Amino acid sequence: MVDEIVAKSILNKQKKRDDWFLVDYTVNPYQGCTFRCVYCYIRGSKYGTHSTRRLSVKVNAPELLAKQLERKAEKGEYGMIGVASQEAYLPVEEKLGMTRQLLTIILTHRFPVHVLTKSTLVLRDLDILKAIDRQAILPVDLQASLGRGTIVSTSISTLDRKLAKIFEPGAPAPEERLETIARCKEEGFLVGVNYIPVLPYLSDTDEHLEAMVKTAKVYGVDFVLIGGLTLFGNGPDDCRTQYYKTLQEHFPRLVPEYKRLFRIFFSPPKTYCWDLEKRAKRWCERYGVKNRIA
Repeated sequence: MVDEIVAKSILNKQKKRDDWFLVDYTVNPYQGCTFRCVYCYIRGSKYGTHSTRRLSVKVNAPELLAKQLERKAEKGEYGMIGVASQEAYLPVEEKLGMTRQLLTIILTHRFPVHVLTKSTLVLRDLDILKAIDRQAILPVDLQASLGRGTIVSTSISTLDRKLAKIFEPGAPAPEERLETIARCKEEGFLVGVNYIPVLPYLSDTDEHLEAMVKTAKVYGVDFVLIGGLTLFGNGPDDCRTQYYKTLQEHFPRLVPEYKRLFRIFFSPPKTYCWDLEKRAKRWCERYGVKNRIA
């Protein structure tokens, strides 16, 4: 069952453009997610203040977005819209079509988009995304380096199907996501794989990173982004609590390792993050894949 909610706003302006995803705005037609990724940063972080166990659709999203984008366009405040920081292509989207409605409005006002998704359903909307790719007005500083209006990327934390089933129980299998992104590439889009988050002691070794980048190369991606795990919150439904619960159930020997790595913080120490970044860059260079979009 999907609840209906009336939102006050649908277009969220970032304080500054996201360095990795190039996103200036985000749009989230749904609240909640049926993919149930254990590591989801939304639960427990500042972004999950209004999160809920139930799935909701923002029924007035098209009306709101049309008004907000009209105002932004009049002021010339064009920027990349991230669709979405929460999954926009949940199974219910096939019936409700809310994301497709929002993309149509985005096309009307000629804003560029970066679709970030784990779903195969994005293939339904390639017609609109192609039109956005051709017609979008890019921010001046992205016109030379990007030169197009649509980016499509998929997120994967591991290539291991069994491991993915534990940590992403409701999401399509990793190979389905890769096949989806390959199809988008065949259709002419700028595409990438976000290996985010890689899971400490489970998918962050050199062997894993090489396999990830090598596989992405085989599927023809333009870029690979690799980032670490964050664990927020201490409430019963927060990602930190749920992640440790999952570790205890499936990998109890790793619980002490994680507690030593994360301690009281939401992310591993800078030394871990720097090492991961260095190794990720090395493997991307080895296989000739960009580790940034632009």
